[in-house]
Amino acid sequence: MRTLVFSCFAYAGTLLFAGQEEDKRLQNATTMLEEIMGTKDKEIPRDLLDRAACAVLVPGLKKGAFVIGAKFGRGFVTCRKKDGGGWSAPGAVRVEGGSVGFQIGGSETDVVMLVMNERGADRLLASKFTVGANASAAAGPVGRTASADTDATMRAELLTWSRARGAFAGVSLQGATLRPDREAILGLYGKDMSNRDIVRGDTPVPSSAEPLIASLGKYSQIEKK
Repeated sequence: MRTLVFSCFAYAGTLLFAGQEEDKRLQNATTMLEEIMGTKDKEIPRDLLDRAACAVLVPGLKKGAFVIGAKFGRGFVTCRKKDGGGWSAPGAVRVEGGSVGFQIGGSETDVVMLVMNERGADRLLASKFTVGANASAAAGPVGRTASADTDATMRAELLTWSRARGAFAGVSLQGATLRPDREAILGLYGKDMSNRDIVRGDTPVPSSAEPLIASLGKYSQIEKK
């Protein structure tokens, strides 16, 4: 009996710690998005956010982890609700590997990815998604006046950007792999769920994720039903 009680307390403590860690990462993701979109003429074009099916935000990747096959980033994925009423509760992802072109300097690098159609979104929500293999990808344009109608942008299912040392630019993430972050999902929701079930279902947005979802809504068109 004592062993069972101890195990329950240990499990609850693990969930609490994991939840606090995810809360902090959500705050960092929100700050990252606000800073990027608040930089005059250097933000993600809003017409692209308006058209995006899903967004992936990975704050503060570590420079020392830019090694092929190494785990180097953890972030969140949210998709447009089917009824057009906003952005879903966030799933969680781990980012691994990828091209050295991913690195643009600095000790930490922030990453934003936009999935531009439902086919790309469906592949993103699988158990494993590889940039360039499971969806065509291109470096995203930067700035309000940037043309979002170039051939590469129009054809790409995934557009990618990174920011380091204040520099924000479209970059290639060819070969980077995204997988569900089960530990983060457990910390956020208290149970094991798939990213597909989270973002495609009616999962309530955790209170710690509300600022991030509100920030995305602020910078993108939302169809009210």
